[in-house]
Amino acid sequence: MSPEPEEGLTRRRALVAGLAGAATLVTLQSLDGEPAQAGANGSSPRPATPGRLPVAFVPHGGGPWPFVEMGLDRAEVDSLAGYLRSVVSLPKTPPKAVLVISAHWEEPVPTVMTATRPPLYYDYYGFPPDSYTLTWPAPGDPRLAARVRELLGAAGFQTAENAERGFDHGTFIPLKLTYPEASVPTVQLSLKKGLHPEEHLAMGRALAPLRDEGIFIIGSGMTYHNMRGFRDPRAIPHAEAFDAWLRDAVTLDPEARDRRLAEWSQAPAARLVHPREEHLLPLMVVAGAAGSDRGTTAYNATFMGLRLSAFHFSTGTAYGESGA
Repeated sequence: MSPEPEEGLTRRRALVAGLAGAATLVTLQSLDGEPAQAGANGSSPRPATPGRLPVAFVPHGGGPWPFVEMGLDRAEVDSLAGYLRSVVSLPKTPPKAVLVISAHWEEPVPTVMTATRPPLYYDYYGFPPDSYTLTWPAPGDPRLAARVRELLGAAGFQTAENAERGFDHGTFIPLKLTYPEASVPTVQLSLKKGLHPEEHLAMGRALAPLRDEGIFIIGSGMTYHNMRGFRDPRAIPHAEAFDAWLRDAVTLDPEARDRRLAEWSQAPAARLVHPREEHLLPLMVVAGAAGSDRGTTAYNATFMGLRLSAFHFSTGTAYGESGA
C-alpha cells in the first residue's frame, strides 16, 4: 500500500470529468423528482420518507485496492469488497441521496461539494495506470449540499462550499462497489481541521434530521490507519486491542458511547493505531447522527493482515442485542 500523499500533493487535484452524460446537457434531478439545484427553497427539507434511514461507518481500504492488482491477499480483498457491496441493502428504503464524510478531505470549516457532475479526484499515487482511469459518474446534489449547510449553520458551525472538488478515493472506491451504477446523487462533506472529536460528534447530531429526509449518511475511514504498520506483524496486537475497544464502545448507550469516542486517544494502543486521527473522525460524525440508535459491528476481518471493522446504527436495535 503506497503512503498517503503529503499536504501539497493532496491539494493537487487529478480530476477527470464524469464520463456518463458529459457530452450531453442534462437536467439533473434529485430522486424525489425535483430539480437538484439550490434556489430560494434549495435548503428546505425533503419530504419525509417511510422510516428513518440508518447510518454507517465503512472502511475504504487502501488506494484503488479492489479494482487493480496490488498483490493483496485475495481472501481479504474479497471479504471487504463483499461487505461493501452488501451496504446497498442496509437502508430498507432506497435513499434519495447519499452524504459521505470522507477521511481524505479536511477544511478549516465543514465544506460541501456542490457540483452537479462531480469529477473524480485521484488522491493517491504510485499505482498502476488503470488506477487513474477508473470512473464513477454519480451525480451531485446541490440541494442536499445546501441543506447540509443549513443544518450545520443552525448548530453554530461556519460552513463553506466547493463547486470544483471531486469525489476522492474515500468516496468513489467504496461506493463504486456499493452503487456500481453510480445512479444515486452523492454529496461529500469534509472534516473540520483540528480534528476535535467533540466537534465531529456535534456535526453528526446536527445532520441527524437528514435521516428522516431519505438521506443515507456514510462515514468512510478506517479503524486502523498507521501506514508503517500494514504488513508488519508487530502491529497485529495493537490493531486487535484498539479494534476490540472500539467495537465495545459503539455498542454502549448514546451518552456513554459518545463520551468514550470523544476520549478515543485513551484507548489501548490508540496512537499506535492512529498516529493522526483523520481516518477515525468520520465515525464520530456517524455516531453523532446515530442519536439513540445502538451501534452494531457489521464487518470484522483483517485487511493487509490487520483488524478492521465497520459499524451500522439503525433505528429499532435495542441495547443488549448482539451485533450484526
